[in-house]
Amino acid sequence: MLDIVHINLEERISMPGGTQRSTTPRDLAADPDAWPYTSVVGHPQARVVQAIARALRERLDEQGLSLRQAAALTGVNRQAIVNLLSGISWPDVVTVSLLEDGLAVALWPGAESPATAEC
Repeated sequence: MLDIVHINLEERISMPGGTQRSTTPRDLAADPDAWPYTSVVGHPQARVVQAIARALRERLDEQGLSLRQAAALTGVNRQAIVNLLSGISWPDVVTVSLLEDGLAVALWPGAESPATAEC
């Protein structure tokens, strides 16, 4: 016999991966139209995504890479890159790691090198 676990709405909202992710990082910014170059107050996770998006944009510009070229170099779907840059997705660790390795850049805030270089 299976035991059914009931989780109330408040518990579900506070759980990672719960309904929190229904709001995009961009929507948590003071000026969503200025993403990722705007302030994000009161949501540290959205600030992390913002820092990753800024670092990614800067690296693509530095290397003169198109989104298609970045996708080919990293193995990350072009649309996933677009979604990260525009702040409409919460990137997972695999996506960030692939982007860091493929572009040879640290994207995570405060990191000095791609995470896999330290593993």
